[in-house]
Amino acid sequence: MSRVARFAWATLCFNVAVVLWGALVRATGSGAGCGNKWPSCGGNILGTGAKAQTIIEFTHRMTSGAALLMVVILVFWCWRATSKGNWARYSALLAAAFLANEALLGAALVLLGHVARDQSAARILFLGFHFGNTLLLLGTIALTAAWLQSGSETFTLIKNRTKLSVVVVGLLAVLAIGMTGTVAALGDTLFPATSLRASVLQDFNSDSPALLRFRLLHPVLAGIAGAYLIRLVFKRSTRRTWHSRTVVPIVILLFTEIGIGLLNVFLLAPVGLQVLHLLVADTIWVSLVLASSSLVLEPHYSRSGPCSRAIRNGMPPEGSLSIVR
Repeated sequence: MSRVARFAWATLCFNVAVVLWGALVRATGSGAGCGNKWPSCGGNILGTGAKAQTIIEFTHRMTSGAALLMVVILVFWCWRATSKGNWARYSALLAAAFLANEALLGAALVLLGHVARDQSAARILFLGFHFGNTLLLLGTIALTAAWLQSGSETFTLIKNRTKLSVVVVGLLAVLAIGMTGTVAALGDTLFPATSLRASVLQDFNSDSPALLRFRLLHPVLAGIAGAYLIRLVFKRSTRRTWHSRTVVPIVILLFTEIGIGLLNVFLLAPVGLQVLHLLVADTIWVSLVLASSSLVLEPHYSRSGPCSRAIRNGMPPEGSLSIVR
C-alpha cells in the first residue's frame, strides 16, 4: 500500500473519531459549552475552573480543525501522487467540500442557538442535514482510500439500470436511517426516561413534544431498510467472492447494529452505548459505500504497477473487491 493510501485510511479513521466525539457533545449536552461563540471558545478551558462541557465542546472543535487539515493535505497529496483524470483526486475534493460544509453546519447550530436544551424544528432540520453530510464525507474519504490502495484510476458505470437502481435505493435508505437516528438520539438526550414503560408512553402520548413522536420513525425505517439490505446481500451471496469478502461482514454488522439498538432502548440510552451504536452505523455505511462502488463501477487500472501486473497474470489486485459475474 502506498503512503498516500495509508494516509487516506488514517484520515478516514480520524474523521470517524471526530464524529463519535461529536455524538458525545450532543449526548452530554455540551454543545453550548463555549457559549454562542465560534470558532473561538467563550468559556475557560484551563485550570480548576474549567467546566467539563466547555472542555468537551472545545476538544471537538480542535479535532474538527485537525480533521479539516488532514483532508486538505490528502487533496494536495492525491494531486501530486496520481495522474490526470484519476477519480481519487475528485473524491478527495468532494471530501474537502463536505468537510467545509460540515464546519458551516456546526457553526450555524452554535451561532443560531440550536444547542443545549433547544428543541425547535430548525434544530431538528439542521441535525438531520448535518449527519447526512457527515455520512457523505465518510463515504468520499473511504472511496478515496480504496481507489488509492487498489491502483484504479478511472471507472465506467455499469449499464444494468436495475442493479444501479437497487444500489442507489439501498444507500439512500441507509442515509435516511442515519438522519432519523440522530434526531431520535436528540430526543433521548432532551427527554430522558426513568423507565422503559415511561419511555414508550412518552412516544405514544398525544401531549408529548413532536420530537418524541418523530423518534418512532427511526426504528420503523431501520427495520424496513435493514430487511431490504439483508435481502439484497443474500441475493448476491451465490457468488463465491462476493460472499466471502463482503456479505458475511455486512450481515454481521447489520445484526450487531440491531442488537445494540434494542439494548439501547432497554437500557434507556446510556451515553457509551449511543457512541457504540454510532460507531457500528458508520462502519456499516462505509462498508456499503465500498461494496456498492464495486458493484456499479468497472475500474480501469494504470498500465504499470502491481495492480495491472496482477490483472495481466489473471489474478485480482490485492485488497480489491472483485466480483465474479
